[in-house]
Amino acid sequence: MKKTQSSIGIKRWIFNQRQGPLVAGIFLLMNSVTLNAQYASGRLPSLGENTEMTLGQELKIGQSVTREIVRDPDYVNDPVLVDYVETIWQNLRETSLSKGYLNQELNDRFSWEVLLIRDKSVNAFALPGGFMGVHLGLISTVSNRDELASVLGHELSHISQRHIARMMTKQSQQTPLFLGTMLLGLIAASRSPNAAGAMIMGGQAGAIQTQLNFSRDMEREADRVGFSVMEQSGYDPIGFVTMFQKLEQASRLNDNGGFPYLRSHPLTTERIADMQGRMPLNNLMLSRPMTLEHAMIAARARVLVNPEPDEQHSFSVQANGPNSSGLTNFSSLKSNPPLWLSTLYAGALADIHLKNWGLAEKHLQEIAPLVAKDPIAQKLLVFLRAEYEAARGNPDLAVGLIKSLPKTRAQILVLNQYRNATHKLDQAKLVTDSLQLWLAENPRDALAWELMSVALINAGNTIGGIRADAEAQAAHWDFASAVDRLKAAQDLTRQTARQNGLDATAQFEASIVDVRLRNLEAARREQALER
Repeated sequence: MKKTQSSIGIKRWIFNQRQGPLVAGIFLLMNSVTLNAQYASGRLPSLGENTEMTLGQELKIGQSVTREIVRDPDYVNDPVLVDYVETIWQNLRETSLSKGYLNQELNDRFSWEVLLIRDKSVNAFALPGGFMGVHLGLISTVSNRDELASVLGHELSHISQRHIARMMTKQSQQTPLFLGTMLLGLIAASRSPNAAGAMIMGGQAGAIQTQLNFSRDMEREADRVGFSVMEQSGYDPIGFVTMFQKLEQASRLNDNGGFPYLRSHPLTTERIADMQGRMPLNNLMLSRPMTLEHAMIAARARVLVNPEPDEQHSFSVQANGPNSSGLTNFSSLKSNPPLWLSTLYAGALADIHLKNWGLAEKHLQEIAPLVAKDPIAQKLLVFLRAEYEAARGNPDLAVGLIKSLPKTRAQILVLNQYRNATHKLDQAKLVTDSLQLWLAENPRDALAWELMSVALINAGNTIGGIRADAEAQAAHWDFASAVDRLKAAQDLTRQTARQNGLDATAQFEASIVDVRLRNLEAARREQALER
């Protein structure tokens, strides 16, 4: 089935909407003929009532939206930040499963992937199929893990309670990927408060009425379930309350667009009181202090979400003291170790980006005594120093630093990134050996496949490198791009065979390419039929 002019027009319009944040809460409900939006009823399904949308359909919608998100330049796959958010996300999901809020089938079928977005706004969003989007603006704003866990727990509950499917059920006559296109249109519209009016689609004017909110019943249910999951996962439930208080304050100050979470998850006095009422009577409503780890993570997010040189320069200036920054509260800042550490980290990372090597080294040395008694913060300092060495053109030193760290996804991927940067054959071999083991257990890690592709090409295995790049595309459900790359690998195989013949490695890679091409062509055909 061919794409309609409308769906093509919407996708074209989507990529022009670059002004603001992706929205968390969902969805645009549309009639297939008139394209007029309709509101879903606020009623929750009664016990035993099933949604018409299958788990497979939900997954396909999430895949189609994710495929577009990862193509966006503002998609961020920073291993250090992803590790931090993934740890919280995984912990909440495991608790939700063990306590019965998440059923085993849904847990097994959905992807549960975290997507980081370079956007300054305080926002997060759940997508069908278990995908979780988090803006760097949220990470840089929350004061601790507990506040971040409150947002993730709430969004997880929207997924585990299948609120998305409930809202879309009435439009189940639409194909999953068409619904995905509609969702992308809503996400794009929500990035600008002024963009939710009339749009031009396929040359015809169509007025679109957006529904940015889950029903009130669904929001209350997500609060209740999210609070319970968060608390039972070991996070301080006060984080739920303090996060609500931050959002409430932003609402009172006439949110200027920096808190789109308010538009998609409107706060009510009742909801805030409900969260406060769930706290023990003797609780002093004091949140946990910011840890050194979170201070460094928040600083990293803050720098990465502000990539312009003048913004980077401001971080450097703030870390250089009162003479250069003009800060009147510099003494009080230095008396607060987490905030001072966050300032120094941001300054060091910004100076690395600006190639201010002397200032970066100065800040790194100032950070060292602040984290001397905190092993987790020390690990983050090692990552930062390795980043400094690699940026200066010393990838061998960066490799040596990262090798000393415990194995995590971030350690494995960053280590192999720096190994690739050496452009040495022995290091390329280490990358392929390391990533073969990792990818055997994590076959959908697109960044790992990208690093594998670089290593194989560095080692002279071009056919294998193209195949690994195809796997990276497939990991993001872009089967058309994956098929194109595998066909290119086949063409190279034929050319090489005619000119020089194929050695054993090339023959092995060629056989894998043939098998994967058949598999991915079938997946592409299925994807095309759904359009």
